[in-house]
Amino acid sequence: MKFVIVIGDGMADNPVPELGGKTPLECAWIPVMDALARGGELGSARTIPEGVAPGSDTAILSIFGYDPRLFYAGRSPFEAAGSGVVLEEGDISYRCNMIALEEGDMPFANKRILSHSGGSIDGESAIALLGSLLADGQFRECAEKNRFVFHPNPSFRHIAIQKKGVIEGLVTIPPHDHLGEVIGGLLPSGSLTAAVLREMSEVAHQILVHHPINEKRRAEGKLPANGIWFWAEGLALSLPSFQEKYQKEGFVLSAVPLIWGIGALAGLRYTTVPGATGELDTDFEGKTKGILEGLAQGADFAVLHVEAPDECTHNGDTAGKIQAIEWLDRRSIALLIEGLRKQGEDFRLLILSDHKTLTSSRGHDGDPVPYILYDSRKASGSGLDYTEANAKKGPFLEEGHRLIERLFEA
Repeated sequence: MKFVIVIGDGMADNPVPELGGKTPLECAWIPVMDALARGGELGSARTIPEGVAPGSDTAILSIFGYDPRLFYAGRSPFEAAGSGVVLEEGDISYRCNMIALEEGDMPFANKRILSHSGGSIDGESAIALLGSLLADGQFRECAEKNRFVFHPNPSFRHIAIQKKGVIEGLVTIPPHDHLGEVIGGLLPSGSLTAAVLREMSEVAHQILVHHPINEKRRAEGKLPANGIWFWAEGLALSLPSFQEKYQKEGFVLSAVPLIWGIGALAGLRYTTVPGATGELDTDFEGKTKGILEGLAQGADFAVLHVEAPDECTHNGDTAGKIQAIEWLDRRSIALLIEGLRKQGEDFRLLILSDHKTLTSSRGHDGDPVPYILYDSRKASGSGLDYTEANAKKGPFLEEGHRLIERLFEA
């Protein structure tokens, strides 16, 4: 028996007036997911407990079977683990986004945040921009004085580690939840560490505004990656062994360090493939091939994570979100089902959105999400297509971290 989880990050949504009161999931042509929902269990689960901040970190912890109320202590330590960064006792890990800030002569604090991803900056440019910051005397002096070490990632998602820092009282804000807003009230606050983060952010903006990479991006009609944003701070942590907990050996495949890190801390192997970008242009077929190869080589459990629906929503690209959902259906799940059947083993498949990402706000939401649980050995199921509304007619799991037990028939 093979067990597979497919996560379409942020693909669930609320009805959108511009779509005639439908959700992107309802508008998307997804014949494969619809068939699986009709032939399997269609329900909804609260992957983010009430009172817990909505995000992929808390939601995917739940999907992996870990209650975020017990095991969550900040997003960035997961991403550090997924990037191969080892945290020592007392180290603080931060996500350091490349962002796009409003241009103009207004004071730094009066600028609006236009993109949490530096206008979907490509990996090579993101690494080059961080390198320019670290080569600048003023920025480097501030970083070294405050014991900061930066670890580049080939995307907008860099990691910053503060050695023996102070986290008490610090408040940071996820940039993707405040797009279009003035940053003055959103910058780090609450402690002396916050003042350091604000200083580095302002210095970085001064350096990046006229960087040649950003001048080229402007000429191409793209947003400049003219700032950095510190958030998601946390200390070193550990997770109970997934294999000991569920007696399953497996791996995760994603373009996103957060997913690698949760997998690594749980004792699962993690990997990616060339062409996996975390954006709409990701290699859907290549990622699916990687899942099938891993299962054929002996793994009995795999997680396929696709970030594109979430990123499209954050970018205000509703058509792109619908396209991402359709491509997940046609270019990943269809090939996955075909490949699993060719391998000749029975399989159980869990398909879901980790959280809702709302077209209305371009931010995350903690409401329950729809899931499909399909078993290749069974011939009947819900009889309903895969939509948020139809999922409410089926089983509801208040404790979303127990959904994986249903997958494993525990």
